[in-house]
Amino acid sequence: MKLNRKLRMGMIGGGRGAFIGAVHRMAARLDGEIDLVAGCFSSDAEKSRLSGEDLFLNPARVYASYEEMAKKEAALPADQRIDFVSVVTRNNTHFAVSKAFLEAGFHVVCDKPLCFTLKEGLKLREVVRKTGKVFALTHNYTGYPMVKEARDWVRTGKLGKLLKVVVEYPQGYAITALEAATISKIANWRMDPSISGVSNCMGDIGTHAHNLARYVTGLEVTEICADLGTFIPGRLLDDDGNCLVHFTQGVKGILYASQISSGEENNLNIRVFGTKGSLQWFQENPNELIFKKADAPQQVHRRGNSYHCDAAKGAMRTPFAHPEGFIEAFANIYRGAAVAMADQIAGRKAPKEGYDFPTVEDGIAGMAFIEAAVKSGKAGAKWVKFPKV
Repeated sequence: MKLNRKLRMGMIGGGRGAFIGAVHRMAARLDGEIDLVAGCFSSDAEKSRLSGEDLFLNPARVYASYEEMAKKEAALPADQRIDFVSVVTRNNTHFAVSKAFLEAGFHVVCDKPLCFTLKEGLKLREVVRKTGKVFALTHNYTGYPMVKEARDWVRTGKLGKLLKVVVEYPQGYAITALEAATISKIANWRMDPSISGVSNCMGDIGTHAHNLARYVTGLEVTEICADLGTFIPGRLLDDDGNCLVHFTQGVKGILYASQISSGEENNLNIRVFGTKGSLQWFQENPNELIFKKADAPQQVHRRGNSYHCDAAKGAMRTPFAHPEGFIEAFANIYRGAAVAMADQIAGRKAPKEGYDFPTVEDGIAGMAFIEAAVKSGKAGAKWVKFPKV
């Protein structure tokens, strides 16, 4: 990170009982370069206070609202105030919270999706540009070493000219909601359009599939034909989706995301087909990347070895044969953002090649994907061009 101290982190959301908040805290601390020193962990002031106790924070740095936190942290001496805030709240609050801290002079790491709507996302991008602060979006699957290796294969021409991309994100947890006794447990806030936005399944996990395809291939989606479905009775948003996709450079694709695929756990995977060969990577077996050719046996590349590209090696923490996974991938997003923050704090210029973490631009692309998919689905699976953003 090249800074003579740790970065000081604050957190908005992620209090008692929140899964993703704990993930972010573990990831941020993994490399020993970031300390959590402040937070507003819930919109309920008492829950925020108790969460601060759980985390052994100074009570004076545990706040009742994010507005109070942004104001009071900005008023602290430079050697005490937070350097950045991690936003792990629900979708409909991302814009307001991120905007408040950016304008108060802080860097931001935000959970996906970027905002509640594409319109909000475009406004937030202007705030990021105006303030010049680091903004990272935790599309964590791009943090896996073998995903970085896959991207390098595409960039260096190992696959030849790209022809087709197939990306899938099947889960099966929601199928249990068909049983009356479990409906209330499954019908969480992601099913509420006033909180989640215009989509549940595509907004929650379809965006990860879309982001993974963009990251690995470097291609952008130009138009989409989406068939979105709602299989669980009483739901207002989609829980399954099947999309035909057109990418730049004439590449064709398929994107499938589902929460009702019985027996699936978290099976995000990508296959990229080119004129010289193809690759495939599965999130449930993340330490392997497979290369296939028409006239040769398949090759299995495993993380931790010397034959990988520099980006993949830089994302590895353990020797070969020692597996890495979800938390480490999340940590690579935090580490990449921390490097960018440290460079700003130390007055260093950004490297010519930039930084390797998802930004507000990736978030904008994700919001465009969500809204285009929903628009196509409502039109009866008609082709919809992506908005120019």
